[in-house]
Amino acid sequence: MIRLFRKSLLSTSALLFAATSFGQTQPTLTQHIRPAVAHGQVRPIGVLPTSQTMRLVLVLPLRNQAQLDNLLADLYNPNSPSYHQFLTVEQFTAQFGPTEDDYNAAVTFAEEHGLKVVATSPNRVNLDVEGSVDAINRAFHVTMRTYQHPTENRTFFSADREPSVELPYQLWHIAGLDNYSIPRPAGLSKRPAGSDSKSNATTGSGPSASFLGSDMRAAYYGNGSLTGSGQYLGLLEYYGTDLADLTTYFTNAHETNSVPVTLLSTDGTSTSCVDKSGCDDTEQTLDMTQAIGMAPGLSGLIMYVGSTDSAIFNSMATRTPLNAQLSSSWTWSPADPSTDNPYFQEFAAQGQNLFQAAGDSGKWTTSGTGAEIFPADDVYVTTVGGTDLDTSSAAGPWASETAWVDGGGGISPDKYAIPSWQTTAAAGCSSCSKTYRNAPDVAANANFTFYVCADQTTCTANEYGGTSFAAPMWAGFLALANQQGVANGNKTLGFINPSLYTIGEGSSYDSDFHDITSGSNGYSATTGYDLATGWGSPQAALINALTGSTVTNGFSLSASPSSVSIAQGGSGSSTITSTVSGTFDSAVTLTASGEPTGVTIGFSPTSITGTGTSSMSITVAASVAAGTYSIKVTGTSGSTVETTTVSLTVTGVNSGFTLSASPSTISIARSSSGTVTITSTVTGGFDSVITLSASGEGNQQSVSFSPTTITGAGSSTMKITVGRSASTGDHKITVTGKSGSITETTTVTLDVVR
Repeated sequence: MIRLFRKSLLSTSALLFAATSFGQTQPTLTQHIRPAVAHGQVRPIGVLPTSQTMRLVLVLPLRNQAQLDNLLADLYNPNSPSYHQFLTVEQFTAQFGPTEDDYNAAVTFAEEHGLKVVATSPNRVNLDVEGSVDAINRAFHVTMRTYQHPTENRTFFSADREPSVELPYQLWHIAGLDNYSIPRPAGLSKRPAGSDSKSNATTGSGPSASFLGSDMRAAYYGNGSLTGSGQYLGLLEYYGTDLADLTTYFTNAHETNSVPVTLLSTDGTSTSCVDKSGCDDTEQTLDMTQAIGMAPGLSGLIMYVGSTDSAIFNSMATRTPLNAQLSSSWTWSPADPSTDNPYFQEFAAQGQNLFQAAGDSGKWTTSGTGAEIFPADDVYVTTVGGTDLDTSSAAGPWASETAWVDGGGGISPDKYAIPSWQTTAAAGCSSCSKTYRNAPDVAANANFTFYVCADQTTCTANEYGGTSFAAPMWAGFLALANQQGVANGNKTLGFINPSLYTIGEGSSYDSDFHDITSGSNGYSATTGYDLATGWGSPQAALINALTGSTVTNGFSLSASPSSVSIAQGGSGSSTITSTVSGTFDSAVTLTASGEPTGVTIGFSPTSITGTGTSSMSITVAASVAAGTYSIKVTGTSGSTVETTTVSLTVTGVNSGFTLSASPSTISIARSSSGTVTITSTVTGGFDSVITLSASGEGNQQSVSFSPTTITGAGSSTMKITVGRSASTGDHKITVTGKSGSITETTTVTLDVVR
């Protein structure tokens, strides 16, 4: 069994300060240094060669976090007009991604510190850079050192302190600054030779009665017509693969694979994996076979290969077309458990769901191998536990299922707070935490019952098991559900955890899930939700439960801003947005009412078709009395009428004037003259006499005005005569206009030339 050792994680430090300009050094928003390094538990044994080249990912923070949290709540609230109205990558970037100025600042920072920009990202979250260790040391104010690993027989490299940067904002994270934690398959286990652990495979259709991916489809879905057509599924992998192994699997299984497979390097990592080079593609190949076995008609399967979680997840979040179902069977140990939350939140906002293997070390613990499960306890992933499955015959239906003894599950070792959608289930689960995230959410077969081909060697039967098999199965199952949902005219399901818990707590639970009530992983499987198998494994009816909820076709209107302040004689605007539900796509005609006389309202365009926006222009005449007015915007489409309100505050305009000069800079030779036009602009009906004067011209120059006064709005010609012996260079002339108690000025720069 492959295991990943890691120390306990520290929570994110409080922000030290907010920087406002270049040159000010500030820390990142997440931690990077492991406790073993920070607390001196490991001693440095050397430094990385300064000429060595490293590739890092600078991760910029998302914007408008409070608004993003509110949006996510609305996207998964069936009673909200925004329910399942997922954002595109472009929309997410515009609302929550870093600004172009911030992204350009990061590029400038990198280049000025000797780092080469090797990749950018569409959402402006990741900036991939490459440079020497010497440049990295200087750019981030660290020293890259080597250490002896405290629990593994190897050395690791790490920065010796938290990095800091000279940017007008704090970076979220810098990926690649250490290799303390090496990603490993989260739930891939091989049955130990000579052990008492035996396969229960007696009814699989593969060699030696082992289970194929198609057997899992038969057990959990049956012989339905859904295949995942039109859907794309993404797999997270830290190493590439040899597609010859996939071909061997299907050849030996006497099946045909028709799913196009794309091997995508997210950061330059090789997508090839050949056994003779020491690369093992067991995990990579089985992920594909289980996903394809469940959804044999996928329009595409994409294997995202990378060296950092930041590179892989960001690629998943920006891929075209977006993959609505994603799967990870790997685990690693970040120094800060909040590191990947921006990517997970972007998944949820864009209608993507990540399934994560729960691990194969039994119940989760707060230390040791039972704690090495990240990101399985994150609230934005669907965590998949393990079961021991029996079917009634080869390629036959489900017969029985128990909790798998090695399946992961329990209370969040990283102490993620319990999400709102889990509180009711936790209240009815005696072993569950009422404070922290509980898992798994669901489960599927993970016992040593599978047929596996890998590493260009002899395939094995009933030797491998693990929640590594269960996670991609669920991703394939979601592809079936999303195919049906799209066919019904709906959006994809997005992050399904809120729906899973609503269904689990409903009256149809026993027909939607196989409720697993026997067996234990250290926690006993019980009726309903438990910490061994979550809600259980899927039944075909779950697809209807996930996609069958009816959504009324219609639209709603909103205004941004909803309050507009305009001075008398001025103008302003608000954006009117139409948000649709169901399959509504008709034209919505916009009108306004309630505005006072003298206020003119216009819409561009005058109607919105489906989801869209219109700019509402508001022009206020000078005669409109100051005050606050409620303007009702009405959208009409057939018999459907919806409204929103814009609050208009009209403010008075103070009576006065301002001065301006044209040109504001003039060059005049000695013994010559030139002219400048001085213009008065009035507000609030000002029409008094303005007396003009000048100062600062110097004793060799003379200034005159024609006329010497302006009444209200108007202009005067200022003549400047330069003396014969005037000194060359600039002279700043201040033009002053006085009218009663009101004094205004403007400035003219006189350049005296020879």
